[in-house]
Amino acid sequence: MYENLFKSPLQRIFVYGTLKRNEPNHHLISNAENGYAKFMGLGKTILAFPLVIATKYNVPFLLKRPGTGHNIFGEVYDVDSKMLKELDKLEEHPDFYVRTEEDILLAPEKDITNGANFESIGESTKAWIYLLPNFKESLLELPMLTSYSNDGSHGLKYIESEADYAKPEDVL
Repeated sequence: MYENLFKSPLQRIFVYGTLKRNEPNHHLISNAENGYAKFMGLGKTILAFPLVIATKYNVPFLLKRPGTGHNIFGEVYDVDSKMLKELDKLEEHPDFYVRTEEDILLAPEKDITNGANFESIGESTKAWIYLLPNFKESLLELPMLTSYSNDGSHGLKYIESEADYAKPEDVL
């Protein structure tokens, strides 16, 4: 295992939607067969982005429109290249989502749950984020979230279907 880490340096990734713990696609990042992933802590984007839920599948999308929306809360992981390839496949990078490196505030989960805020204890780090670069302008009229949960008060449960899934034309 450790020998592989020398061959494949770790990449830092920020997840904000269905890949987070207790969310519908977390099984992908937690399955060791897909590669190595280590939870590093909670994250918050330094730039604001629009986080919306869209399509008939209720997919959380982070729109590539920096400066619009909110600072987004999520989770930070260090992953190997095998896991990154699996995540790229899920996110259809670079054809649908584009993986871009952004500045994130990273904080230990225990400190945040004890009431400290990101600005006082967060450490700036670079992490990959999957952003949707091409989208209908009407998506910017949807409610913008600061944090995603499938069980959120929005009432929009994620719909997973192997036979039918969100396609670029659903958001373009």
